Amino acid sequence: QVQLVESGGGLVQAGGSLRLSCAASGRTLSTYGMAWFRQAPGKEREFVAGINWSGGNTFSADSVKGRFTISRDNAKNTVYLQMNSLKPEDTATYYCARSRTVVISRVPSGYDYWGQGTQVTVSS
Repeated sequence: QVQLVESGGGLVQAGGSLRLSCAASGRTLSTYGMAWFRQAPGKEREFVAGINWSGGNTFSADSVKGRFTISRDNAKNTVYLQMNSLKPEDTATYYCARSRTVVISRVPSGYDYWGQGTQVTVSS
């Protein structure tokens, strides 16, 4: 069993930055791909960024490319999402998730463990 706990969300003005963390307990994450998704009210959960097990390969949605960076520290069993130049449309609940396979999927069904989410609100 794996527990994922996100933290770091909050209220920030447009143009500001936040750093989200996803800490795992129960089992190591070091052999799994990980991703961040987000979900705004009334919208489907969408892929934000993903990272392979070693951290050597990262992927991001076009909407956040150049602004968000995913990284991981396997020694700390933690995955991060650095978010810069935040926009009001980035407002959502952000979730981290563990990949079922070595492939970083861009759909939620590709992940088997999820955190409870952390709220990010960007004011204009």
